[in-house]
Amino acid sequence: MTVLDSPAGHDAVPAVRGQGLVPVFVRLKLALLRNGLRQSSGRRAVYITSLVVTLLFAAGQVVGLVALRGHAQAETLVVLLTAVVALGWAVMPLFFPSGDETLDPGRLVMLPLRPRPLIGALLVSSLIGVGPLFTFALVLGSVIAVGRGAAAAVAAVVAVPLTLLVCVALARSVATANVRLLTSRKGRDLALLSGLVIAVGIQFVSFGAQRLGRAGGLSSLEPLADVVRWLPPASALGAVGSASEGAHGAAAGQLLLSVLALGALLWLWQRSLAKLMTSPDGSTIAAAGRDAGPDRSGLFALLPGGRTGAVMERSLRYIARDPKTKATWVAALAVGLIVPVLNAVQGSGSVYLACFAAGMLGMQMYNQFGQDTSAFWMVALSISSARDAYVELRARALALLLITLPYTVLVTAVTAAVLGDWATLPASMGLSFALLGAMLATGATASALFPYSIPQEGAFKNVAPGQAGLAWISILGGMVACALLCAPVIGLTVWLHVADLRGWLWLLLPVGAVYGAFLGWLGVRVAAPRTADRLPEILAAVSKG
Repeated sequence: MTVLDSPAGHDAVPAVRGQGLVPVFVRLKLALLRNGLRQSSGRRAVYITSLVVTLLFAAGQVVGLVALRGHAQAETLVVLLTAVVALGWAVMPLFFPSGDETLDPGRLVMLPLRPRPLIGALLVSSLIGVGPLFTFALVLGSVIAVGRGAAAAVAAVVAVPLTLLVCVALARSVATANVRLLTSRKGRDLALLSGLVIAVGIQFVSFGAQRLGRAGGLSSLEPLADVVRWLPPASALGAVGSASEGAHGAAAGQLLLSVLALGALLWLWQRSLAKLMTSPDGSTIAAAGRDAGPDRSGLFALLPGGRTGAVMERSLRYIARDPKTKATWVAALAVGLIVPVLNAVQGSGSVYLACFAAGMLGMQMYNQFGQDTSAFWMVALSISSARDAYVELRARALALLLITLPYTVLVTAVTAAVLGDWATLPASMGLSFALLGAMLATGATASALFPYSIPQEGAFKNVAPGQAGLAWISILGGMVACALLCAPVIGLTVWLHVADLRGWLWLLLPVGAVYGAFLGWLGVRVAAPRTADRLPEILAAVSKG
């Protein structure tokens, strides 16, 4: 009789003690996976498809790595590849905290189990899944690619399971240490940002691949590989390469490093699990001494009083706390910096490309009321005139400028520093300020004329069904209007370059700043009465999702 089929709770513990935790947890993992697949044919089809794709990719991966056997740079590739996979094991629990609910340690806190034997059972049961299978294929192909001789074969027998165990222990220790974070609102915010982090990372991978191709291939990575092969778990693969070269002492040291790393991870995992199973969480502790009133300390204390300060604080808190607003802002900040700077690093950019940062952040002014979702009805109750609407829109624009202005200056300065083109810095900054002012103006007007709802469910659903047309009109129409509004400053910039008057480019900084401020003020003035008149329509549109 076991935990799985015991009719009474008091029979479960003796059964577990009699046969050990490891087979019980392995059976539990398999049973939960099997029962999960029985819930629906769609879930079963997705799992089988993912398994087949993984097996095919793993097989191709093994074949490709085996084909590298004897290549001069094979060890460099497999060592760095193993390090990247280990990094993925470390960060994936943070991005996808619900990826393996069958091994959530939070579900075990009420069972009469000690952390030390529980660690072994969880470690073995964690080896069942698509991820461990993929990692095993990669490590197996890697040792075949670099292993030569009997000593390397002996090292490979130890290195393959050791590398896999280190990766799994790393993932589980990170997940257990952060389990309460990952099940909180902040954890859900982190999961929401996972797609963004991966997308930004792809940009750096693409950039690195381009640089690698120009630098002469994998040989340029040898210095990095020389360091990484002494870092667990890549050191286990490095041990196979060292054994192949006859450096048996180095191979033993590299294997020892991975063994020590595994022991350290298991120890940290055990400490985190013991803390999780014995310490109370925030739900069981009274929040004593908390101030129920509004917190205007720190930087918020510098905001102006009255409605302007209150609206600015509300907008800034949305950016810091609302998952979708936060994800949008982080995406704009990241992409706005990556595009101009990476192009500058590659030598194909221009300081004027820094205007892209202002454009990305200026987009946040669009659909201002849709960002409030159904809570906009409280804002609507406080607007009874065009003056109220003007103060509301002006405060939202000022909150955006608190972040956008210094960020635009920073991106422009960094781009100019990378390119060494300081003469164009004032012109680029002035053009960015003019563009930002135009986007504030068009964004305020579009928010009043074309509001749409942002659904709360779904991390990547930003428009409610049936409102996609409103979103496209708002954004595309705003882009065209921005281009027309910025035409005078763009024309002045082009004329100064064509006339070879680069010495006068500094004039674009004050001209762009003043013109942008005027456009922003005018746009808010124009949008205010329309906002006040269209409050019922705006409220109905933003509450649709």
